[in-house]
Amino acid sequence: MSSVEPRLSFERPIFELEAKLELLKKNNDSPEVRDEIQRLRLGIADLKRKVYANLTAWETVEVARHPDRPQTVDYLELVFDDFIELHGDKSFGDDRAIRTGWAKLDEFKVMVVGHQKGRNAKERMQCNFGCAHPEGYRKAMAKMKMAAKFGLPIISFVDTPGAYPGVASEERGIAQVIAESMFEMATLKTPIICVIIGEGGSGGAIGICVGDRIAMLEHSYYSVISPEGCAGILWKSHEFKDKAAEALKFTSNCLYNFGIVDDVIEEPLGGAHRDHHLMASRMKQFLRSNLRELTKISVDQLVEKRYQRFRNFGVFNET
Repeated sequence: MSSVEPRLSFERPIFELEAKLELLKKNNDSPEVRDEIQRLRLGIADLKRKVYANLTAWETVEVARHPDRPQTVDYLELVFDDFIELHGDKSFGDDRAIRTGWAKLDEFKVMVVGHQKGRNAKERMQCNFGCAHPEGYRKAMAKMKMAAKFGLPIISFVDTPGAYPGVASEERGIAQVIAESMFEMATLKTPIICVIIGEGGSGGAIGICVGDRIAMLEHSYYSVISPEGCAGILWKSHEFKDKAAEALKFTSNCLYNFGIVDDVIEEPLGGAHRDHHLMASRMKQFLRSNLRELTKISVDQLVEKRYQRFRNFGVFNET
């Protein structure tokens, strides 16, 4: 995106230079001004590169939660040729925190499942800020089973702080539904690609994140608990969220080195919120190449490798 409000404190020096650049553009178009504009543009690019190459774990969380970051509906519009949304779980209702539907990506017909947080206050209330109830996961499960029935790949976009933790969610069996969703995804006989596009929080994330390829955007995070929740449990105060974020090791580089995720998708300079189209182009390239690779593997092999992959998480040696 061309213009972003300075919501992140560590970006303040970048916005100060960008404001100076905008002022220069309004001046007379003299050779000296053009040279200064060019120097400023190079300086801004270098500063963005330096700042985003040295983000702390908590600053990564701030980027992952940026309100202008592309969400599932943005990728549906920019990456796929067609999208036909499917609604409801045939039991309780249609949870808008999870979107499902048929889509087309080049020669591939796929089922897309993804969290949606919403942009404005009205959308966020409708989407429950991306925190799905049990009916959202039941909807996702039903649509993924339908995709497997027709032998079509599944693409899952993960972006949630966690499943909704309220009384209504517990009454309708959120823990059981997430467990069932994980089990079903582990056994579905069709290729599954999962991408954490922002927040990957706890069971709410892994409920639709069991697949043959797991990827993260460069400035996303994937964790068993939010840093605020971790700080509240271990240090009895949310003030220690920075310390908790570092301890959780949930950034893309850490999880790639641990073997939890297969790929890290590079974001545009300054974060995905600055250029939706470039981010969508990189996402499309990643999905296209992995679909071509996975569709050549037999479904029985896919299921066995998927199962063994998750069985091997958390293995350690004692000396």
